[in-house]
Amino acid sequence: MRQAPIVPLVPDAHFPTAKGGLKMSRLIAFLVLACAALPASAADVDGILAANRAAMGGDAWAGKTVLKEVFAYTGQGLTGETTSTFDLTDGRFVDTYNLGAVSGAQGFDGMHAWAKDPSGSVTVQDGGETLPLAVNEAYRNANLWWRRDHGNAAIVFDTAKSDGGADALTITPRNGKTFEAWFDRKTHLLVRMFEQNGSSPVTSTFSAYRSVDGVLIAGRILQSTGNTRYDQLQTLTSANFVGHLQDIAYAPPKNHVADFAFAGGAHEAVLPFRLINGHIYAEVKVNGQGPYTFIFDTGGINVVTPKLAKSLGLKIEGHLEARGAGSGTMEAGFTHVSELELGRASMKDQAFGAFPLDALSDVEGLEEMGMVGFETFRRFITRIDYGSHTITLIDPKYFDANNAGAPVQLAFDGNVAEIEARYAGITGKFQLDTGARSSLTLTGPFVAAHELRAHAGKGVEAVTGWGVGGPTRSFVERGETLEIGPLRIVKPVVELSTDKGGAMAEADIAGNIGSGILKRFALTLDYEHQLVYFKPASGPVADLDTFDRAGLWINRDEQGFKVIDVTAEAPAADAGLKAGDVITEVNGQPAASIALSDLRLRLRNDPPGTHVILAFSRNGASHKTDLTLRDLI
Repeated sequence: MRQAPIVPLVPDAHFPTAKGGLKMSRLIAFLVLACAALPASAADVDGILAANRAAMGGDAWAGKTVLKEVFAYTGQGLTGETTSTFDLTDGRFVDTYNLGAVSGAQGFDGMHAWAKDPSGSVTVQDGGETLPLAVNEAYRNANLWWRRDHGNAAIVFDTAKSDGGADALTITPRNGKTFEAWFDRKTHLLVRMFEQNGSSPVTSTFSAYRSVDGVLIAGRILQSTGNTRYDQLQTLTSANFVGHLQDIAYAPPKNHVADFAFAGGAHEAVLPFRLINGHIYAEVKVNGQGPYTFIFDTGGINVVTPKLAKSLGLKIEGHLEARGAGSGTMEAGFTHVSELELGRASMKDQAFGAFPLDALSDVEGLEEMGMVGFETFRRFITRIDYGSHTITLIDPKYFDANNAGAPVQLAFDGNVAEIEARYAGITGKFQLDTGARSSLTLTGPFVAAHELRAHAGKGVEAVTGWGVGGPTRSFVERGETLEIGPLRIVKPVVELSTDKGGAMAEADIAGNIGSGILKRFALTLDYEHQLVYFKPASGPVADLDTFDRAGLWINRDEQGFKVIDVTAEAPAADAGLKAGDVITEVNGQPAASIALSDLRLRLRNDPPGTHVILAFSRNGASHKTDLTLRDLI
């Protein structure tokens, strides 16, 4: 019994604040955290699976090679159709979705996963957990658990999770991820499955089995992350066994997009940008209106806020659950943009996400209006020069890599680019993220697996970022060497995440490389060939390798700056500041006249011993204090 793919809408989203970018087009397959399963005899596992095979039709499956299923889809405020075509011998597949507002596809050719995103571009997807989850889907497509060797998977009978009505198996396919499957003790049919996809727990239930050419197929598949508002229901409308398909049927389609251009016969466009809170902001036009200030985020997708969409008369469809840094969620949708202008470059007829990024405006200290992400970078060669504060979009046909710098291989997990790097001599997969304000953040599972906290130097635990789910926390220290290809970054500021949920609690990556590292280089992104080039900056780099010397996390407030968190035993705590206080003056200057990013910069880079006189209000009463900066790491 296979499991139909969930529609690849919004499994995970981390917004351009602290930890990474917006994951949108990754297949929501299923991953499970290691669970406490008790060993059982082979007879227990074999008996459960043999009974399932018999219930599903037994020998009637023999000789069948390819199955095509069509489902009516409803969920997340969208309706439409999904299809799955898969090989019953090895599980290779192609899944498509057409939901009105968005359409696309994903597949697995036996070696590589791939996706056609809603903008029409096709990208090999071998990063993160996308490939292991594709392996899982292929494993289930071909019912490899029925084979004598269980398809080389490790399977155990989980007595702790089995209940009165169903037996639970935990299954780890070779090169895949662990998932759980429950089989009804009376009917022996698969009734429930669980996999953890990033920070999204996904449970699938199977019912309304129907007979098709002598075998049973689930006619109703309901998939949920725990909030019924975002449930996704797929109802089988047809299922047909077809003849053998050639290998090319499962291979990534050729990438043909002709929806971008340059004005006046140019071959590139140069946009100046501002670096604010470590984030890249530049001016764009949408449907001929603007300019609007958008964040440029390699961890994100193309996005407009609902507020901007309304002002432009854009229709938003769907209500999707976005997860990311922090444990909370944010609701999002899709819309259509006729034209995005980026200086002399433009893109036409684009599917955009509609996300309330403006809910984070107080975190950033400026109004968030939209995002330029993967779909744009996928079409152009993109050079981000932190030294000159320019973004150059280059026609791929005219790109010359000779002076671009050291090439490093990229892999993609949905829209998120990853590279292989080494931290403290340990190899891992790291997200490459211009939307992260930090230098280097290591995920909780990576920290735990390599006991990095036990070997940490002087540091502090603090709020270090802000995502869709609210504040994120880390232990911050002066780290070990980070190696990216031939490049070495010695003793960067490193955050050892302490988050229990959200993006930095995911086990499929080692960490996130943000602007604190990237600003050392001019980056050139070649998504078509899955390469990034690192060219070291020619001169000194400003605001490098320092960490907050006050022990404060502050956000913008109508009266000034609201204190969100105070680090224990740090200067702010010594000065008597508490969460909830509102800073109204800084050295006699009204806080309302100071940019949030500028104050954060001063509290980070002003020398130790600097006195900062703060006026603040608490419960309606005014106070004043002297905060003396000092190094915390």
